[in-house]
Amino acid sequence: MLFGEIKKRLSSFRVGIAGAGGLGSNCAQALVRSGVGTLVIADFDIVEERNLNRQFFFLDQTGMKKVDALKVNLDRIGSGSVIIVHDVTLTREIIPGIFAGCDVIVEAFDRSDMKLLLIETVTREMPGIPVVAASGLAGWGGNETITSRKIDKTLYVVGDESNEVSDELPPLAPRVGIVACMEANLVLEILLNSKNGQG
Repeated sequence: MLFGEIKKRLSSFRVGIAGAGGLGSNCAQALVRSGVGTLVIADFDIVEERNLNRQFFFLDQTGMKKVDALKVNLDRIGSGSVIIVHDVTLTREIIPGIFAGCDVIVEAFDRSDMKLLLIETVTREMPGIPVVAASGLAGWGGNETITSRKIDKTLYVVGDESNEVSDELPPLAPRVGIVACMEANLVLEILLNSKNGQG
C-alpha cells in the first residue's frame, strides 16, 4: 500500500490518548505523521523543564498546559490531523464521554492506578474498543526485552512489563520513545486491519 493510500485510510479514524507525557506526546506525533485523522488527547499537567529529556515539548513551552503545548507542536507537523485536547483529570465518569467515537484508545499514564482505571472503564463502559497500554519502559538498554502482546480480545500491552520507573531507574528518551512508537505502530496495525476504514 502506498503512503497516500495509507494516509487516506487512516484519515477516517479517531484515536484517543490518555496522557500527554513521554508516552502520549511521542505516540501522538508518530500517529499524526502517519496520517491518523483525529486525535483526542486528555491530560491535566503542565510542561516542566525536567520533562524535556523525554517528552515532545520545548524549553519555551515550560509552564504551559501539556495538552495546549502538544496541540501547537502537532499542528506544526502540518499533516491535516484534527487535534482535540481536554485539560482534565480523567475519571471513570468522564472517560466514556471524552473518548466517545474513538476507534482505539492509547493508555499513556505514569501511574499504575490510572492505567488500571482507564483499562477497566473502557472495558466496562466502551466494550469492543481496543486499548493499547504500556508497562515497563524505565532505564536504558535491553532492546530485546521490549515487546508487545495481546492480553485479550481488546487489550494490548507494550514494554518489558518489569522495569518500572524509580529514582534509580528513571524514564529516558530512548526507551520511552521506543515504547511510544511501538504503541503507535500497534494502533496503526489495528486500524489498518479494521474493516471500518475507508480506502
